[in-house]
Parts: sequence; structure tokens; C-alpha cells
Amino acid sequence: MLTQAVESYIAVRRATGFAFRSEGSLLQSFAAFSDAAGKHYVSSETAIEWAGSAPSLSQRARRLGQVIRFARYIRAEDPHHEVPPTVYGSETRPRPVPYIFSADTIQRLLQAASELGKRNTFRGYTYHTFFALLACTGLRVSEAIHLCFQDITADGLIIRCSRFRKSRLVPLHETTQACLQQYLLRRRAYTPLDDHVFVSLRRRPLLLHDAETAFHDIVEKIGLPRGPGLPRPTIHSLRHTFAVRALETCPDGRDRITKHMLALSTYLGHSKVADTYWYLEATPDLMRNIADSCQSFFTGGRP
Repeated sequence: MLTQAVESYIAVRRATGFAFRSEGSLLQSFAAFSDAAGKHYVSSETAIEWAGSAPSLSQRARRLGQVIRFARYIRAEDPHHEVPPTVYGSETRPRPVPYIFSADTIQRLLQAASELGKRNTFRGYTYHTFFALLACTGLRVSEAIHLCFQDITADGLIIRCSRFRKSRLVPLHETTQACLQQYLLRRRAYTPLDDHVFVSLRRRPLLLHDAETAFHDIVEKIGLPRGPGLPRPTIHSLRHTFAVRALETCPDGRDRITKHMLALSTYLGHSKVADTYWYLEATPDLMRNIADSCQSFFTGGRP
């Protein structure tokens, strides 16, 4: 029965550290569909038919991709299993071009953030500190929102079990530490009972929706350029900007570049270094630097 083979595969994936929840559910659905059709081995025809029942092309590609990976695994034990062709295309959609802020634009964003909240200046002070922390650390928005007092240490910020269930230490520059401590003095006086670093005027932990709304209002206020073909500035663009600026300071030399990329990938909390390398191809300035280095190398100069 294909169902038993799928359950064994799911157990192996989870034993190696993968949550494999939605993926497991999809494969269980495929196994039930295949067994009901009397197909007890992976059949390309059956897999394509099952995946094709999804409403969108991207969902069909994702479904079929799960079967393909399972088939490659189980075929090592039994060649009767077929590996279906990728008839629905790639599972992953192209990542959008990131919006990268200039240093001047970030200063304008922070100034506008400090002016939020005419009746209560604590709102402006909170968002000024919140957006500044994102800009100078590259934290994910959710990571900053979930920060608690005990996560701020002399060595930096402890990011606990964020994405991919990983924790990491994010060192802070001394100026960032000083600004954060100044904010905390005012923050503790405002609502001493809650343990979260960033709180709203309701004296509750800051919500993602509220932070996104405030950022959108600031973008509209300072009039950032927007239009067809241009990337859209979002609160996550602060993280993109940090990553790109860090890559721009990458030292020369293969070994030093490798160490720099690995350190940045760890600092950002990426699950794989390929996610960090993506920024090299996603931003025109970095691509131009790569092209210039390649041209210099092939014409006899130093890259």
C-alpha cells in the first residue's frame, strides 16, 4: 500500500528535523487517491491527475513537486515507482525585486516616524525606535515585535525560536545599544506590567498590522516614488536594505568573501546561504559590481 510508504517517508523527514505538516498532509492525500485508484506504486499519470485537481497552477506545481521528491526517495528501494515529469512548471515563483532605501530616505522615514501621534508622543518614539532597530539590524518584523526585556543582553539581542525554529544572537553596535536603552527607560515607565519591548498606546504588545499601517502612512507622507515597474516599499524593505548595504561592504578575496557571506547569513537568520546570495542578483548596484569585476578579470586586471 502506498499509504504505508508515505507514512514511512514522513517519519524519516520529521526525524531529520523537518516539521513536514502541510507537505505530509499533501502526500497522505495523494496516497489515498492513488490507493483508491488501485495504484500501489507511484504512477506519473495518477500523480499528474491528482495534482491537477488543485485550483491554481502554483498549487498544482507544489503538489506534484512533493510527489516527485517522495518518488525519488522510494524509488531507491523499488524501481517500480515512477518519477513524474514537472508538467506544471516550477514550484517557486520569482521573488519580487526588493526596494532598497538610501541612507537619506531612512533618515526621512525615522523623522516622520518620530512625528506620529500628536496627542501622545510615546507612539512616535516607539515607531522611531522600532523602525531604526529594523534598519540597523536587519531583523524580521516579527522578531522585533516579539522581543522581550530579557532578550536584550550586553552581547546583543537574543532572537528566540523565530523562523525555522532557530534561535540566534544578534550583536548590536554600541550606538544602537545606547538608543535602545534610552527607549527602554521611557517604555518601562509607560507600562511596567508588560514584558514586551515594543507596545502600543493600548499598553499591549505591538501588532504587525499596526506596524505595517504606520509604515505605510509614513511612506505616503514623505512621498517615496512609486509607479508601474517599480518595487513597492514595505516595512520588510528595511531588512532588504540592511542585507544589501552589508554586502556592499564585503571585503575582497575569495576566502574573506565566503566568511562574510556565511556571517551575514547567520546574522540574518537565513536557513541556507543561498537566500543571502539572492541579494547579489536582486539589486542592480550589486549586479553592476559583479559585472565590472568579471570584465576586469577577463581583461587581465584584478577582480
